[in-house]
Parts: sequence; structure tokens; C-alpha cells
Amino acid sequence: MRAWAANPGLDHPSIGRLLGMRPVSIDEGSVSFAVTPKPDFANPLGSVHGGICATLLDSVMGCAVHTTLPAGVGYTTLELKVNYIRTVAVDASDLTGVGTTIHVGRRTATAEGKVFSADGKLVAHGTTTCIILR
Repeated sequence: MRAWAANPGLDHPSIGRLLGMRPVSIDEGSVSFAVTPKPDFANPLGSVHGGICATLLDSVMGCAVHTTLPAGVGYTTLELKVNYIRTVAVDASDLTGVGTTIHVGRRTATAEGKVFSADGKLVAHGTTTCIILR
């Protein structure tokens, strides 16, 4: 993950590449990524599909957990809860997701996340529980 932030041109198949996610900041226990909405993200009503915010939240919260783990230790999402606050237009400016750990134990970890519009309004927020794969 830090290699991705240090080398933005690093191109490997991933959900981040598919959605155009870009690292904004990566610190121990806290991660933020940005995504620019586009017409391909539309739901049947013409606004950004909720799955985009859910994926952004899953990514920043999981990666926040990842920053706290030793090399060679993995994780995966056990549970994801998302609350949507407002719709996002497909031609809107960047969405920024911020994920922060709440608790990192030996077998599980929890984190919280928020997605903000370019003007700083809360778009969605959520929590996750991850299992730690030692």
C-alpha cells in the first residue's frame, strides 16, 4: 500500500485501479483515498451508485487496519456497515474517504470511515470488522 502511494504510476489489477482511487494519506491506523465520480458509476436514477461509497469505505477502513499489522499478516472484511447521507452527482468533484482504526486485537480489528464531497459535506459513513489472518 505504501508502495502504491510512493509510486502512483504503479499499475496492477485492483479495485483501486478500476475505480481510479488515489492515495491521499497513509499513516499508521489512518488512511485516506480519493475517487472522482464518473458516468460509469451511475445507478438507474443517474446519481453515483451507493456501491462506490461502500467500496471506498471498505478500502480505507481495511487499509487503515492493514497499516497496523506486521509484514506478512493479512486481513479481510468480516462485516461492513454503511450509512448514506446524501446523493452524489456523476459529474461531482472528488470524493475523499477517510478510514481510522478503532481497535486492533490479535484476531479481529474494527475501524470507522467517512466519505466527504469536495466541499467537505459528509456523504456516507460506516464501520467494519476485519479478521486478522496470522
